[in-house]
Amino acid sequence: MKTVLSALPSIDQLLTQPAVVALREQYGHTATVNVLRDLLAALRATLKSNPEHRWAVDQLVRQCQQAMAAASRNSLRPVFNLTGTVLHTNLGRALLSRQAAAAVQAVMESASNLEFDLDSASRGDRDDHIDRLICELTGAEAATVVNNNAAAVFLLLNTLAQRRQVIVSRGELIEIGGAFRIPDIMARAGAKLVEVGTTNRTHLKDYAGAITPRTSLLMKVHPSNYAIQGFTTGVSEGDVAQLAHAHDLLLAVDLGSGTLVDFTALGLPKEPTVQEAIAQGADLVTFSGDKLLGGPQAGIVVGRKDLIAKLKRNPLKRALRVDKMTMAALEATLRLYRYPELLTRDMPTLRLLTRSPSEIQALAERLLPLLQGTLSTHAQVEIRAGHSQIGSGSLPVDLLPSACLAISPTLKGRGAGTALKKLADAFRNLPRPVIGRMEEGALLFDLRCLEDEALFVAQLKVLAL
Repeated sequence: MKTVLSALPSIDQLLTQPAVVALREQYGHTATVNVLRDLLAALRATLKSNPEHRWAVDQLVRQCQQAMAAASRNSLRPVFNLTGTVLHTNLGRALLSRQAAAAVQAVMESASNLEFDLDSASRGDRDDHIDRLICELTGAEAATVVNNNAAAVFLLLNTLAQRRQVIVSRGELIEIGGAFRIPDIMARAGAKLVEVGTTNRTHLKDYAGAITPRTSLLMKVHPSNYAIQGFTTGVSEGDVAQLAHAHDLLLAVDLGSGTLVDFTALGLPKEPTVQEAIAQGADLVTFSGDKLLGGPQAGIVVGRKDLIAKLKRNPLKRALRVDKMTMAALEATLRLYRYPELLTRDMPTLRLLTRSPSEIQALAERLLPLLQGTLSTHAQVEIRAGHSQIGSGSLPVDLLPSACLAISPTLKGRGAGTALKKLADAFRNLPRPVIGRMEEGALLFDLRCLEDEALFVAQLKVLAL
């Protein structure tokens, strides 16, 4: 055993290998030595239990290269979203525009006037960078931004309804991803939930009958992640606003996803806009930045100036505020809405949602023979008509026509499920992972969100099956 172990190279000997010298230049001496030590320790343990184990210096060097490459790779990585869900919560939701990404890079690499007023040379408010712009776009008097829409709702309730009642229709007591529920957030904010109506039918008289001296506000919550159909009745924001104001109360509207454009004009399903909620009398409106708006993760509150001022004075506002990168991305995103005719060109979310079925079909036809050639001995590939979702939590019921590449294992019967999983694993282990969905015994790649066709094709040659 002593002879077997003494044959192992020393760290100093391994450091002279040309490939290891290159690793030292790329990653530094300390990191390289640490990996080599770990590899030698593992090899010693193997040899103690199996002295006949074969090894070689070049094998150790390759293992060192692989280990250091893996250790240097970021956990958060770009992927190809071919699931068919454009705004996929688990895959990062909205893609930032080129303009927003450039704005983020600019403030990351330099000091910025995040809270500095360049005109007066005095301390500024970070909300000032978006306040006038978003008021111009929505018709609201003022605005503030926090880190997501759940935080926006929480801040609103904690500021305006702590230890007081908030009236909400039972049909709007939503739950979104991560088990976030409106009743729970109300309780945490210190507000008392008062449910009115039934799951499928709520009338104005239900709101009116629930108002007491302890009522602070009436709340409308847009159910953007589900739909109740059939025998239903709801009350418009305008009617609830009139009722609230007649009793000197407030109306808050949580739009959830939130959009600033008329989706029907783009050939998409109808979605209420922030402008409509303000016009109908809402005192405050909350919505997300990284869903239909197409920007970074953020929660935006717009509405009456005096109420926004109260929200900003709440100590929680500082705990929930956004950083300079989010603010830069959000401002750049909002500026694109000044040029509505160019939105489907410059805004990735709207560009993908309005992509024509014929364009997606043509892409599928170009990729089909390439995938067939790559997978010829492992799977069959065909084009299938399909439908994309707008989002897992944004308009999940409304579907858009699309085209998919369906990959079915050659192996049938027992073992087909394992073969299908291996195919999905192989695509997920590519340099840029490809994420599809399983459906009817096949791995489906919905091509609506595939824009970098060249990169997708280029990495097929390293697909490990």
